[in-house]
Amino acid sequence: MVISDGDGDGLPPPEHLSKGGEDAQYGATAGVAFTSLAGVDEVGRGCLFGPVFAAACCLYPEAVPVLAAAGVRDSKSLAPSGRQRLLPLICHMAKDLGLGQASAREIDHQGIRAATELAMVRALQRLVEPPQLVLVDGNLQLRPWPGQQQVVVRGDQRCLTIACASIVAKQARDALLLRLDQRFPAYGLAAHKGYGTHKHREALKRLGPTPLHRLSFLGKVWTTRKMGEGTPPHLDSTKPGSLEQGCG
Repeated sequence: MVISDGDGDGLPPPEHLSKGGEDAQYGATAGVAFTSLAGVDEVGRGCLFGPVFAAACCLYPEAVPVLAAAGVRDSKSLAPSGRQRLLPLICHMAKDLGLGQASAREIDHQGIRAATELAMVRALQRLVEPPQLVLVDGNLQLRPWPGQQQVVVRGDQRCLTIACASIVAKQARDALLLRLDQRFPAYGLAAHKGYGTHKHREALKRLGPTPLHRLSFLGKVWTTRKMGEGTPPHLDSTKPGSLEQGCG
C-alpha cells in the first residue's frame, strides 16, 4: 500500500525537524505506532564510482526531542564535523538501524533506480523487526517493498527518522570511500567521494575506470580515451566481483 504526498552547521534545522518532524503524523494517519515505522534514505545515487548506500532508522518517541535539539537534519546540509558529531548520538538513541548497499555492478546491470531500491530494501531487511510503515525520502515509491509506505518529498528535511537515516548512510559510504582511496589513490576518492568532479573525470580520461566505477555512468568521459589503449591493468588482475564483495 502506498500513501502519496503531494551547508553549514551554524544553521538551525528546518522548522519541521526542530519541532520533532512529521514522522508521528504519518504514523497516526496510517494507524501505525511510532516505534513501528522506519525512515529510509539513500546516498551516492549520482556518483560515478562505488555502491549506492541506504540506511533505515527506527526511533523511540523519547529520542525525538533529544535528536531534534542536537540539530539532526538532512546530511547534505551538515558539514563533515557535524555528521561525525551526530552519528554516535543517533546510534545510541535509535531503536534500530539498518544499512544496505548495491554495487556498481548491480547499478550497471539493473539501472540506478532499481539498484537504489535494492539498497533500501536491504537496509530495511537488516532491521530486527519489519516496520509496519516505511517513510521513503523523495517522490518515488519503493516498488519492491510489500508493506505500507509513505513517500515524502524532501523527507530528510521533514522527518527525523529519514534525516537520521541520511546521516548514517552518508557516514558509512564516506568511510568506505576513504578506505578505497588507499586502493585507488590516483582518483582522489577521499576528496570527492566518487562524484564527477573535474579531477575525477580527468583521472578517468588518463587511467580508465577501476572495477568499482559505474560504467553506465561514464558516457563520454570513458569514450574520450584514445582508441586502442586497451583495458587498464587493474581491470585485468581483478576477478569479477572480488572487490565489491570485500567492500561490505
